[in-house]
Amino acid sequence: MALAAASRVLLHAGSRLGRREVVDGARRFANKRVLVETEGAAGIAVMKFRNPPVNSLSLEFLTEFVISLEKLENDKSIRGVILTSERPGIFSAGLDLLEMYGRKPAHLAEFWKAVQELWLRLYLSNLTLISAINGASPAGGCLIALTCDYRIMADNPKYTIGLNESLLGIVAPFWLKDNYVNTIGHRAAEHALQLGMLFPPAEALKVGLVDEVVPEDQVHSKARSVMAKWLAIPDHSRQLTKNMMRKATADNLIKQREADIQNFASFISRESIQKSLSIYLEKLKQKKG
Repeated sequence: MALAAASRVLLHAGSRLGRREVVDGARRFANKRVLVETEGAAGIAVMKFRNPPVNSLSLEFLTEFVISLEKLENDKSIRGVILTSERPGIFSAGLDLLEMYGRKPAHLAEFWKAVQELWLRLYLSNLTLISAINGASPAGGCLIALTCDYRIMADNPKYTIGLNESLLGIVAPFWLKDNYVNTIGHRAAEHALQLGMLFPPAEALKVGLVDEVVPEDQVHSKARSVMAKWLAIPDHSRQLTKNMMRKATADNLIKQREADIQNFASFISRESIQKSLSIYLEKLKQKKG
């Protein structure tokens, strides 16, 4: 048994999930952009984003993420998932702007459908989801965190979280606005969305955007201790309660999903929006230079 537990077994699965391995009794599977470590005995899994340089939500990342999440939802031994970044300092910089700049309507529609799918799958997941926010989390990074049942953020003033779409000349979708309002309240959300506000940890905690702020080296251990409390609740009662609280918000998107896709493609294709994206991308290039 000891030898088996200590062994490393590599399995090359001919699937989109890529490499699988067993390390010290814990199972792992990985694709290019998401690493998943599962601990069946504890009932938890850790999903680590690894889409360098800033864990942007590209179409490929979105697809691989949803596939990985679906696999965990089908694993009866897994009851909770911790979402975090493999690269400390950046949780996720948000949507990949290159998926929106200079693209044809068909690609924009495919991309936005994948963004919707990510949000719906996370927001309605029967699993307990805890975000261990170990870096900056603007826009799409905040979207991922907002879907979680509990949010823990590293106490580093350099890290911020929020929906800053307005600063880029674009607008957060109505369903993400609803999620934001449900989390921090209508007036605070209205204020934050219009100004594209990004909150450092202390302010994010104060407004209710995150549930706890802890020292950076304690983010993951705190996520595990919080997960233990959530998993102490019977799954059926917690899942039914979660669905009761979230169903109306999710249904609002589901009923208008195709219209939302078309509105997004039409909006992003506008010359003024493409110009705003071009200016922002140029600024990013100058920063890198």
